[in-house]
Amino acid sequence: MIKRLLITEKTSQLNENNCYVFLVDDTTNKIELKNYIFKKYNVKVKKVNMLKKLGKKVRRGRVQGFTQTYKKAYVFTEDKISALEEAA
Repeated sequence: MIKRLLITEKTSQLNENNCYVFLVDDTTNKIELKNYIFKKYNVKVKKVNMLKKLGKKVRRGRVQGFTQTYKKAYVFTEDKISALEEAA
């Protein structure tokens, strides 16, 4: 379901406002993720926003391919998640 926590400058600023950004599996939906976060971290979730970033077409010489496609989830919570604060 959750692949990993995404840590960048932007997400670090969002963490201050109880928003956490995860890379998630392509088949995950908002309701499943909301229930999973509640059960695992025991924190009430306000809302979940998801986006899917499609891979770009790239060329390396004659070889053509695509960059990786991934799905991100922005999880807004009522309180801070202490387990994730220690990791960041």
